[in-house]
Amino acid sequence: MILTNDQLKKMYPFSTEKNRLKYLPYLNQFMPLFEINTQARAAAFLAQIGHESGQLFYNEEIASGKAYEGRLDLGNTEKGDGIKFKGRGLIQITGRANYQKLTNEIRGLPLGVDFVDQPDLLKEPEYAVKSACWWWHNRKLNELADGDSEANFKRITRIINGGYNGYTDRYKIWQRAKQILNQ
Repeated sequence: MILTNDQLKKMYPFSTEKNRLKYLPYLNQFMPLFEINTQARAAAFLAQIGHESGQLFYNEEIASGKAYEGRLDLGNTEKGDGIKFKGRGLIQITGRANYQKLTNEIRGLPLGVDFVDQPDLLKEPEYAVKSACWWWHNRKLNELADGDSEANFKRITRIINGGYNGYTDRYKIWQRAKQILNQ
């Protein structure tokens, strides 16, 4: 499955062509590598990153990250970790532990790429997409997406968001994505 600019435009009607074209090659490159390779998986993934990124507008959390300070569940053990490791990338990777795990596990990183030492790298289109695909795959969300049910989509939302923030928007994008990818 190869995504097109036209498909993304229909899924994300408030996105700009500049942003769609910035991310599109990486979506087409990395989604298959992380087995986001069926209509059901792609629709659920694209709905979630569509919401998380404000339809490809944001690749960094708007908030300062101060709220994550001292959050041991995110591995934020050092002063300043909350701000340094705030959400970045299309799925908003958050916390020192997740940045470290990403650095250790993601395949095919060029020598010297270390997201703990260089957290802003996750704002680069290549890494914003690759990290989102890795996170999705790492959390076994393909298996949930295969169920193609609202109950599973809600579970995916909770895993990504920790709750159901923006659920209505995520759901609408998911429905559009399913229709567009099924054409």
